[in-house]
Amino acid sequence: MNSGRSAVAQHCRDYAQRLGAILESAQWDAVADLAAELKACWSDGRQVFICGNGGSAANASHLANDFLYGISKQLGSGIRISALSANPSVLTCLANDCGYDAIFSMQLAVQARAGDVLIALSGSGNSPNIVSALEQARTMQLKTYAIVGYDGGKTKAMADVPIHFDVHDMQISEDLQLIVGHMVMQWLAQHPADKR
Repeated sequence: MNSGRSAVAQHCRDYAQRLGAILESAQWDAVADLAAELKACWSDGRQVFICGNGGSAANASHLANDFLYGISKQLGSGIRISALSANPSVLTCLANDCGYDAIFSMQLAVQARAGDVLIALSGSGNSPNIVSALEQARTMQLKTYAIVGYDGGKTKAMADVPIHFDVHDMQISEDLQLIVGHMVMQWLAQHPADKR
């Protein structure tokens, strides 16, 4: 029993060390750009869209909550943000009728406007529906950000501002999406926008 617990504890230490090493070596300029962009969106009322698959979809919903409500709990004072992965009726309709690759791009085609912002979350950076969302965003003149792991994939090359962590571990890649989001959220909460 103790040897099993010791092995788990060592695994946890190793995981924490790997995550810590990535955070210690990271460059934060692109995150600062994201924070400034979201503050500007907050100020001028531009719409922000965020999307991801699997665990990244859950992270998108989590961060949409943080930016809509968490940064400022006063009525009507948060960022106008929508998680494109949050509505199962829309997702299953679009996947069934248009193909899974179109589940985000089709939503952007209806809801987005030039000057809005897209944040794409992807471990590998190669999910076809994320790539399609970035293509649609470019067509509509949205500013695009991506938080990606591994080698960044196609998404790293396509996003206007990639936030890339060179880590070949899906769980740590997904951890980093939330860590970046929470860093930006706390900064915004401490530096609220002047609402226009």
